[in-house]
Amino acid sequence: MAEVERESMEYDVVIVGAGPAGLSAAIRLKQIDPDLSVVVLEKGSEVGAHILSGAVLDPVGLNKLIPDWKEKGAPLNTPVEEDNFFVLSETGHTALPHWPMPRFMSNHGNYIVSMANVCRWMAEQAEELGVEIFPGMSCSEIVWDGDRVAGVVAGEFGKEADGTPGPGYEPGMELRGKYVFLAEGVRGSLSKVVMEKFNLSEGHDPQKFGLGMKEIWEIDPAKHKAGTVTHTMGWPLGSNAGGGSFIYHLENNQVFVGFVVHLNYKNPYLFPYMEFQRFKHHPVVAELLEGGKRVAYGARAISEGGWQSIPKVCFPGGALLGCSAGLVNVPRIKGNHNAMLSGIAAAEAAAAAIKAGREGDELTEYEADLRSGPIADDLKKVRNVKPIWSKWGMLASTVLGGFDMWTNDLFGFSVFGTLHHDKTDAASTGLAKDYQPIDYPKPDGKLSFDRLTNVSFSFTNHEESQPCHLRLKDPSVPIAVNLPKYAEPAQRYCPAGVYEVLEGEDGPRFQINFQNCVHCKTCDIKDPSQNITWTTPQGGDGPNYPNM
Repeated sequence: MAEVERESMEYDVVIVGAGPAGLSAAIRLKQIDPDLSVVVLEKGSEVGAHILSGAVLDPVGLNKLIPDWKEKGAPLNTPVEEDNFFVLSETGHTALPHWPMPRFMSNHGNYIVSMANVCRWMAEQAEELGVEIFPGMSCSEIVWDGDRVAGVVAGEFGKEADGTPGPGYEPGMELRGKYVFLAEGVRGSLSKVVMEKFNLSEGHDPQKFGLGMKEIWEIDPAKHKAGTVTHTMGWPLGSNAGGGSFIYHLENNQVFVGFVVHLNYKNPYLFPYMEFQRFKHHPVVAELLEGGKRVAYGARAISEGGWQSIPKVCFPGGALLGCSAGLVNVPRIKGNHNAMLSGIAAAEAAAAAIKAGREGDELTEYEADLRSGPIADDLKKVRNVKPIWSKWGMLASTVLGGFDMWTNDLFGFSVFGTLHHDKTDAASTGLAKDYQPIDYPKPDGKLSFDRLTNVSFSFTNHEESQPCHLRLKDPSVPIAVNLPKYAEPAQRYCPAGVYEVLEGEDGPRFQINFQNCVHCKTCDIKDPSQNITWTTPQGGDGPNYPNM
């Protein structure tokens, strides 16, 4: 195929991703200098279409960015009124008291929000300041100027299934910037390229991940308690995997019901989606949901490595922001505040550099701020909780992790020092011969649902004639390697039913139903052979989340 000729546009700063990190950066840049040209490129059909988060929002980032957010009508409508933490057995539960937990674990002063709606509101604030925002614009590749990131290619449409240009082919544009911010969220495809090119993870632990699945329910008003936050751990995962749940009561008799499975689980027969469905049949949850109806579903990977796993965040020509850098505080189950703070810090570094006549270099000031400022304060004191859980299990993490957080909070040190993550989640997958298949109850269609039915509630759509955006490095691996060694876990770890092993006349074959993909990136993370690469489909495709 001949080299594609593209038009190009020049900006001061190009931002990939209209999530909390990217939008915070855009707003802060224009606050500092209204004459800066700033563009935000979003692969979803609209801002918020691909945003999925719990979410209980710590407003510290928003307070710093837009102090008068209340007067400006930010959709933070439900302050947390009640905070519960339960350890579940199969039929009962034990409530953990609040007093043993450090102060920063309290949700007092936080808000139950739809981050999709918060981002829609932030986009309005950005556009009022003169930021250009283009939804439906997937960024498919990096534009290089030597060894410097100089921009991105966005808006390529109309390729045939084999990758060749179709009759309506549009080559997209090069959007070039003095600096390029990658705020793609967890396991972003361009971030992955840049991290490998510049070896940004050298000297840092491997990133760890969880799979978060979420449903929105409308429940009986008599059972609804706006502002109630409940977290659980224990059943149904037990010793099979780390993880837990969240149940958040927001406005309009709606409840966010979510379930997180740590992706370092060993048993390849584990089926995270079915663990979520089984969880809803626990008496505490079933009683709440009975008589209600599920109105939306989605799934997303979560970065869980914490402080030890944050890569170098600046590179020649740009920076990693938010979940592209892995800034989630795992025990607090929060990352949006750090995403906003990272956007603010990157924006301030870039604005100062441009004012000084610089471009295309490394924003080392941003790196320094992240390593020593409020994000560091938030993440360093909880850095051992996830490694303790990974090494010694849930109970040890609760007791020893809690003790470690207290010493960090009160005295600024840890008796454990800094514990480390020793391998990737893909490498944690065990061999099928060492485990037994797990028998999951069939969904009842009232509280629990099959995957394909639930995926329809993510409002996902992909143009079927385009190339499959889930690339196999070696098409033979799923059947020749993953099936005999690991019982091909892609059939189970994908929360959208994208991957199937079908029996045919010539034996089993691997099928990819990319139209179902909700862009969670789990396959890119958990495939034990690291044979699947998630890339962006054409712009606007994927889920269309309402108020996730």
